[in-house]
Amino acid sequence: MAIYHLEAKVISRGAGRSACAAAAYMSCSRIYNDYDGIQHDYTRKQGLVWQQIFLPDNAPSEWQDRERLWNAVEENEKTKDSRLAREFVVALPVELDKTQWEALLTEFVQKQFVADGMCADVCIHDTDGHNPHAHIMLTVRPLDEHGKWQYKTQKEYLCVRNGEERGFTASEFKSAQTEGWEKQYLYKPENGKKRIYLPPSEAGCRGLIRADKHPKSTKYGRQNPITERWNSEEQLLSWRKAWADVTNQYLARVNAVDRIDHRSHAERGLDEQPTIHEGVTAQALECKGIISDRCELNRQIKADNLFLKELKAQVRKLTEAVANTIPAIAERLEDIRAHMIKLQYHLLHNRAEIKDISERVDWNLPLIKEYQSAKEKLKEKQAEKKSLVTEKNNTSIFNPAKHIQLNKRITTLTEEIEELKTRKNQLMHEVGCQSDAEIKQVEGKLSKMTDYLEKMRTQQPKLTSQLAADEKSFIEAREKISSQQEDILLDARVSLRDDFRNQIRAKLREVFGQKFQYDRLSSAEEQIDRRLDEDTDLFWKRATKLRHEQEMERRRNQPNRPKKKSRNYEL
Repeated sequence: MAIYHLEAKVISRGAGRSACAAAAYMSCSRIYNDYDGIQHDYTRKQGLVWQQIFLPDNAPSEWQDRERLWNAVEENEKTKDSRLAREFVVALPVELDKTQWEALLTEFVQKQFVADGMCADVCIHDTDGHNPHAHIMLTVRPLDEHGKWQYKTQKEYLCVRNGEERGFTASEFKSAQTEGWEKQYLYKPENGKKRIYLPPSEAGCRGLIRADKHPKSTKYGRQNPITERWNSEEQLLSWRKAWADVTNQYLARVNAVDRIDHRSHAERGLDEQPTIHEGVTAQALECKGIISDRCELNRQIKADNLFLKELKAQVRKLTEAVANTIPAIAERLEDIRAHMIKLQYHLLHNRAEIKDISERVDWNLPLIKEYQSAKEKLKEKQAEKKSLVTEKNNTSIFNPAKHIQLNKRITTLTEEIEELKTRKNQLMHEVGCQSDAEIKQVEGKLSKMTDYLEKMRTQQPKLTSQLAADEKSFIEAREKISSQQEDILLDARVSLRDDFRNQIRAKLREVFGQKFQYDRLSSAEEQIDRRLDEDTDLFWKRATKLRHEQEMERRRNQPNRPKKKSRNYEL
């Protein structure tokens, strides 16, 4: 079934990642990183289905070579914590085939990223045939018209003029300086107190000594407008919506029933799993008046047990009945029939519940198991990485070969950890959770659902056996009536039918509450009448005739109303 999953990441040196390593890992290829001298070889990695590089028109054509593209990115970033690339991991619909996946990704990447000036590296992974997904790596610096990297941020100096403060970049300050704007520097005051920012003209008049050669500036500088837009939350939301829209278009083309939605349950007005979305315990929800799935299951189990106990009591009561008069037999037949309808309704309800809960358990349980496996592997990989980092720090700088070997292994582990984190987050999203605590709540629910399923399955044979016993009792009671008395018995049963029907409805609504369904009751009644070989048309005709006779009798017994005297008016 198609699901929505779009995870956004930033590949940064500050997190110990490398653009070359990430590109080699996702493309199952070999890339040499000129920045740190490490060759990343993932040619033995399995699961690559398709890969493609997309470039804007102003990008150098040699960047079609993945190694050249990402080494150009690494070369241009100078700091040890530089943001190198942006990565998206998207789930692909299983309803589409490989060719349609390629067309879907090509359309999405070209319209959303390449048309906006980004270089994109796209790979499709599908290791086991059950988790098709794509990795999209994007450059984070815009390109100018000559294919050169633009700046991400510029130094912005806070200058003053006549008490007004304004920010200027280095190029802007040249013209601003002619208009009387001055940079501000830290100066030591005469009394030796806290240092203050002043323009050189004012500090010179006061004879102050400069305490720092660096002028006053904004903390993060001024972002490139294009980069600022790419980094905005609004742009991310736009990309998320665009992925849902284009995916739904492709699903519609293959006549798939399912659609995906990028919005959260809260935004869509859904409250299907309040414990998951609100993140509170079931008891807290109950105190607030919100029905909790877990507590609802417990109430249902208690109601089922009470219902079966009452059914057994009614069976004993029917067995002890010995009256052979036509009214008594008619009442007994209707009582048995009503009892069988309730049993049949209970069977239909159980089958529907078993089907619904089984589907939920069969869907979520493998995901939970895979999540726990990914979590354990992630823990092992992180421990191994930590050990290697410690070993690297303790290795002498005069042993460069070992440093390179350790760096290579650490980089490989870093990419494997990122892959496991992605899969772990995707599994968490598929289950509908946001944290490990919510995963544990889901595990608890699944355990209770499994127990509930087992109890309902053990009830099924008991209900079926009781239905067979009731049918036998019904036939034995009906055989006590001769053929000459059948019409009288039919009239007696017709007169009792409405009262018993109302009792059945009231009892089932009391037991099943909001889960009671009129359609299911009608279905149960039809199935029992077919099983007992009851002529429903004959009952309906007799009931209509009886109502007509009762209405005529009521009119005959109604006192005559005095006729109104006519009045003659003289004109």
